[in-house]
Amino acid sequence: MYSLGQSSKLISRRFLCSRFSALLEAATHVISNSAGHKSRPYFISVVCGFPKDFLTSNYKPGKYGEDSWFTTSTPTADVLGVADGVGGWRIYGVDSGEFSSFLMKTCERLVHCVDFNPQRPVNLLSFSYCELLEQEKPIIGSSTACVLVLDRESGTVYTANIGDSGFLVVRKGRIVHKSEEQQHYFNTPFQLSMPPPGCHHRVLSDSPHSANTLSFPVLVGDVILVATDGVFDNIPETLLVEILKEVEGVTDPVKLQMTANSLAAIARALSFDKDFMSPFAINARRNNIHATGGKPDDITVVLATVAV
Repeated sequence: MYSLGQSSKLISRRFLCSRFSALLEAATHVISNSAGHKSRPYFISVVCGFPKDFLTSNYKPGKYGEDSWFTTSTPTADVLGVADGVGGWRIYGVDSGEFSSFLMKTCERLVHCVDFNPQRPVNLLSFSYCELLEQEKPIIGSSTACVLVLDRESGTVYTANIGDSGFLVVRKGRIVHKSEEQQHYFNTPFQLSMPPPGCHHRVLSDSPHSANTLSFPVLVGDVILVATDGVFDNIPETLLVEILKEVEGVTDPVKLQMTANSLAAIARALSFDKDFMSPFAINARRNNIHATGGKPDDITVVLATVAV
């Protein structure tokens, strides 16, 4: 077993030397404050991620393997979202990344509709899921999802989370808000699903309205991480906080991007470390499953700070 200190040194060496560090695919999205609203909070956000398998994954904007994401804004709201296509569909020849991608692209489009309500992110998930179910060509698969909305008018964040993707908010070096996992049982998260015809009774499928919803005020300088379970299953929460507190109050998107890149790289390094006692392995043991090491997975990091 490695201590956290030893693991940090190992991570540093791997990050500097590994082949995949040269393959970082980062997308930066800086949400600018609109003129005439300089006192209103807004997000400065960046994105980074990796597919689990570079060889079999086809790159598409807004997608890392079976993970998908979006960031967008309106004059009154900033919105971040991630979705994690459930990998178990692969054995049936189904790419659930198409499911998660449709979900996130539709959420992004609906944000710009006239009836968008920033206080009801669960509606984005619900309406997007309904559109998916109504497609003439079925989009088979399932996905977890997390959507977070900053209402600039009130300085309040509204969230909807289904499954084991999620978010956390760091302020003054500690977590002040975070999502809670929804699991049917170990490693089987709540999920939105579209089963093949005739298989509805054999596939787990949860309602979008099963999502956990939260609302809370944010302060200038707060750091917000929205990520898929490839991050949370592999990076201990204490290490996440140590990294995130370094960018509290940061408004330079380049520095934020470097931190997002580091988080994604650390998560990937630990996911393939067979000796590290990861959060996933710890949870497995709590469920009487002997496990050691990380959990190889797609990884998506959406990182934001609150500015005015």
